[in-house]
Amino acid sequence: MKKLLIAFLFIGIHSLCICQHTSGSGRFGNTLWKFQTGGKIFSSPLLYRNLILFGSEDNTFYALDTGTGKPAWKFNTHAPVHGSPAVYGGKVFFASYDGNLYAVDVRSGRLQWKFQTRGEKKVGAKGLWGMKPITEYMNDPFDFFLSSPAVDSINELVYFGSGDGNLYALHLTDGRQQWQFPTGGIIHTNPILFQNTLYFGSWDRYLYAVDSRTGKEKWKFQTRADSAYHHLLEGIQASPLVFDNHIFFGARDGYFYALDAVTGQLTWKYSANNSWILTTATVADNVIYTGTSDTYLLLALDAATGKEKFRTAANGYVYSSPVVAGNTIYFGDFTGQLLALDIASGTITDRFQTPGRQKNAASILNNGKLDFAYMTQGMDLANYATTVAGMNRLYTLGPILSKPAIGNGVIYFGSADGSLYAVRLI
Repeated sequence: MKKLLIAFLFIGIHSLCICQHTSGSGRFGNTLWKFQTGGKIFSSPLLYRNLILFGSEDNTFYALDTGTGKPAWKFNTHAPVHGSPAVYGGKVFFASYDGNLYAVDVRSGRLQWKFQTRGEKKVGAKGLWGMKPITEYMNDPFDFFLSSPAVDSINELVYFGSGDGNLYALHLTDGRQQWQFPTGGIIHTNPILFQNTLYFGSWDRYLYAVDSRTGKEKWKFQTRADSAYHHLLEGIQASPLVFDNHIFFGARDGYFYALDAVTGQLTWKYSANNSWILTTATVADNVIYTGTSDTYLLLALDAATGKEKFRTAANGYVYSSPVVAGNTIYFGDFTGQLLALDIASGTITDRFQTPGRQKNAASILNNGKLDFAYMTQGMDLANYATTVAGMNRLYTLGPILSKPAIGNGVIYFGSADGSLYAVRLI
């Protein structure tokens, strides 16, 4: 993303999920239902028994019946719920921009406890990326997600990161703080638990490995600092993946990394041609799948070597973390598409388009592709106001930024149009 912005002068264990994956033919059937919330959806939905759980920018966390799409219950916070949930022991855990981590009874939606951090916020800077007016503080418009909690059933702890720069460990039953680990930046990545170690990234450009029982640092790995822009938001936004005793993650420095899980030493890194990587990677059959921002790609990388096996282009930024089911990868893009990709050939087999994309693509996209300069022609690209106006136009397409969930032959996904969709896979 940084490359595009500069060119335009502005520019664990998460949860216990009961779901059945399906192979299908990599094609979308009919829409079974969609549920409209009052705000954009960045939270990735979680299947739990007969419920689909997710948060919305309308300050509400929802539990919908998977069969009908009707609310079983909903829980109101005081700010957008951009974090994805985790479920354990009859509770669902999620974070809100009001600075709280909530524990809610998954059956009734009643509050069990909440924990207040020192406050949540978006990443930002004065004169972000050199935009005007340089004295104005500007929120990063691509800081979409909050840290999602990871549950440690053995030590009876739940872990999550915060905009106050700390990673917290709380007791599962009552939310009492056990320890906190400070970093030099906002933490909006999801902590991943593996062999009594928590792995997570921070906006200070470090990937951390911390003892899950004590909160003591084991090692940290620093991503590349761009000589001109490292002080202007070159942190880690993608959450890590643990596989084969390695940690895999992408960063805003334009690289995708594989580190030894025990030592933190670099095994390999892959250059994404200066494109941001915001997605949490997925692995299947020793192949790592991740998406890119500027170059609109879904990448397939050999887990052992980092060698590229294939790349497939979407039509816009890929911030939706991919899901593998059978021989198909499913992921969304910023133009309001959910794409189905055949693993063997790397070709797109089908596309689901949101109503917003169907209605507005012709007037917003350049030959079907996201092109920020084309979309904002006549406006000053050096002004932050142009960025805001351009993003608002993009949102009318119904971008799909969250990770889909699959169960019983149905794929569930949220959109920035405020809808949660349930679509049959065939």
